[in-house]
Order: sequence, then structure tokens, then C-alpha cells
Amino acid sequence: MSVAYQNRHVLEDHISGFEAAPNPNHLAVVRRPVIFSVLGKAGEKDWVLAGLKAIDDVSVRDVGPREWLVLSETLGVESVARDLFTLDPARVSFFEQSDGRVLLRMSGPSVRRILAKCMAVDLHPQVFAEGQSASMLCCHVSANVARTGPDRFEIIIPRSYAGSVFEEIMEMGREFALTAGFAD
Repeated sequence: MSVAYQNRHVLEDHISGFEAAPNPNHLAVVRRPVIFSVLGKAGEKDWVLAGLKAIDDVSVRDVGPREWLVLSETLGVESVARDLFTLDPARVSFFEQSDGRVLLRMSGPSVRRILAKCMAVDLHPQVFAEGQSASMLCCHVSANVARTGPDRFEIIIPRSYAGSVFEEIMEMGREFALTAGFAD
């Protein structure tokens, strides 16, 4: 007997009912991002980071000492893996986490006020600069948060907590008319 599996995003059921046109404050869920976790060997931080930043069409996010997330919305898993394989395996190791992580993109004039309700971090532009990322708690869940624009943040969370984080962020954004939908 053959079984056909349907690929559904973990937030598919949470998004239904939020299909209205996006308001200025909007939460977009990226359907199929490619996410790799990369670890550098001791003493190789600068070399590994330079190698990661040289890869085209990827974003590099700081996670911790000698640890990064590499993500792409345009390249496939095989392309990113091929580029990572060009780095010296004696200096770096990596593994794919695309199916275990969810990428949320928040934007709008009130995004900092919404996130302030669920993060104990100062997101002021002078403190958390554009292009900066860090690991922190978001809605009591371990997350990697990156500032990708003047009023734009991306949050990477574990797949198993995506539903509860989504619901809590939507509740925190209710007073700011936060809308949600899948990024196209």
C-alpha cells in the first residue's frame, strides 16, 4: 500500500482566517526557507564568518560563539549545501535545519512595540542595529531575531513551538491591527 504525503506548513491551520489584505503592521510566514546551522572550530571564527558572507544569496545570522544560521529564500537545500561544502571541513561543520525551524517576518511602524511585549530585549535602532541578529527568548521560546530593515524583523523559532509563538504574537499585536499571512 502506498501512502501519499502532503507537504503542509505547520502554521497552515493558524493562518486560515487571516487572509485579509496586509495592514501596515504585518506578520508574514515564509513557507520554505532553507536554514543551515553552522559551527566553526575554535580559533576559526573570523575565517568561517568571512567564508559564509562570501556565499551569494544567503543571510548569515549570529547565534552564539562560533555558531551561525545561514538562510536563503531563493536557493535550494542542495545549492546552499554545495556552497558550504566548499569551506574547509577541518574548520567548519554544518547541518540542515529547514524542516525543524520556522521563519516569521514582522514589519510595520509598531513592530518594536509589539515585540517589546514578548521579548526582554532593547530593540531600539541605536542598540539593535539593522543587520544585527541575536539569540533570545520570544514568547518564552528560544529564538533567533534579526533586524532586517528600519521597521522589519525576522524571527526563527523551532517548528514545535511555532503555533504557540504565532498565537501569542498575534495577541500582542491585536491593538496595532497586526495581520498575518504567508509570504509569497
